[in-house]
Amino acid sequence: MSRTYTDPSVIDGIAAGEHWADPEMDPTRIDWPARQTRALIPFRVVDGRPVAPTAPTGVRYGRNELGHWGEQVCADAIVLATDEHGRRWIAMVERADGHGWAIPGGHVDQGETPAAAAVRELGEETGLLLYPEDEVTWDELPARVVPDPRASDEAWMVTVPALGQLGPRHRAAFPVLTGADDARRAEWIPADTYATAADHLASTYTGAVFAAHRELLLDLLG
Repeated sequence: MSRTYTDPSVIDGIAAGEHWADPEMDPTRIDWPARQTRALIPFRVVDGRPVAPTAPTGVRYGRNELGHWGEQVCADAIVLATDEHGRRWIAMVERADGHGWAIPGGHVDQGETPAAAAVRELGEETGLLLYPEDEVTWDELPARVVPDPRASDEAWMVTVPALGQLGPRHRAAFPVLTGADDARRAEWIPADTYATAADHLASTYTGAVFAAHRELLLDLLG
């Protein structure tokens, strides 16, 4: 039997008028050709319902914990820094929703570019505001579907990662990170490899990398 599920938090978001929650409850009423034209990753529509361009999630109908029908565009800020010993570090946040440690990021607001959203989310979640004098270079990476544990076959996340690299500096001179907004805490995590970061999170914080970001970070960090 196909599973149908929409989390109560989505219904609450609609009632509160939250921007991330589509107010339409019936996806067959949505103008899908328009959304398919705007989509960063192509997807099919079957019988008026969107179908994720990825493997089945186990929730065939409904939105699970995501508010947007079909593709929801988000942006993630991957900020790397190198210390005086040549070791690489990454800025990460512990999510307040209990889904683990993640790259700072979130929804792209209407009229906002993914690059601008990544910088904004970084500031909101870590307090880190990066300006030219911080010797940071930004590169926008290709859009990709993320295996978000909150997704369904009808609601999924596509992220446009922004890679920011700080110039070399002493570890003591790294910018201070302060968890805020959707982040319980924010820390610099050693990240010479993905395994280094994952092991540090497990041993120091009894934490794990957010499932939606594991593949992305593995590809980036090696």
